[in-house]
Amino acid sequence: MRRLFPVTDETAAQASDAGPGEAPGGRGEGEVREAGHEWSLAELAAAYAYPEPLPAGRETWLRANMVATLDGAAQHDGRSQPISTATDMRIFGTLRALADVVVVGAETVRQEGYRPARARAEFAALREAAGQGPAPAIAVVSASLELDFSLPLFTSPLVPTLVLTGAAAAPDRIAAVEKAGAEVVIAGDGVGVDPARAVQALAGLGHTRLLTEGGPRLLGQWVAAEVLDELCLTLAPMLTAGDAQRIAGGPSVAVPRRFVLASLLEEDGFLFSRYRRP
Repeated sequence: MRRLFPVTDETAAQASDAGPGEAPGGRGEGEVREAGHEWSLAELAAAYAYPEPLPAGRETWLRANMVATLDGAAQHDGRSQPISTATDMRIFGTLRALADVVVVGAETVRQEGYRPARARAEFAALREAAGQGPAPAIAVVSASLELDFSLPLFTSPLVPTLVLTGAAAAPDRIAAVEKAGAEVVIAGDGVGVDPARAVQALAGLGHTRLLTEGGPRLLGQWVAAEVLDELCLTLAPMLTAGDAQRIAGGPSVAVPRRFVLASLLEEDGFLFSRYRRP
């Protein structure tokens, strides 16, 4: 894997050495690929570390992790796995290992067959040093609370699963969630969840390093509420056509919000980018 941005002494030297028809560094394309190496989990963790300290006035940092094709599809046949890659999944696991909590929409839980986060020995020391438990909690956003409590997410989580919902949620459904062993977190005055309230509620539970993995409807809500701090986007060198969802859905915002590029990695044509709010 290569770092394309921010430019380092190594990448600058490779670019200056490139001759006509050559890959950066004055070598053939294959040689450049071999000159890179598979990043260790420690290197990935350093590259994707949460801001420390947080920007002034911020108590939490919410990042999203999504994958999309060249033509904007966030899924193929209803799932993200077909447009992912092994390195994308390593970054996926690293982002989870750095987070206090992973927030996901109920529909994505259903479609992807979500499982609880697991403790990984490779990140144990890092999490302990950050004052974190062995694995992040999974927080499911659901208005209806119509969830499959037979999923491992509810039957065998290492950390109790959280379910974010509104104050007007049906009492019998709240009771069903609690009976399944999950913790109900009220984050809205109506039936649904208010994104800003969700962030505040999770912070109140001690979760300040937040990660959302979608789906598109939930990400659209974070974007519309202007609570998203960072987008980690994998661009897959694929074309799917069709009518697949984009990474964010829902009503458009009144004024597009511009983010700035924080880093860009590349491997086998896949681009792994990080964009942050200014």
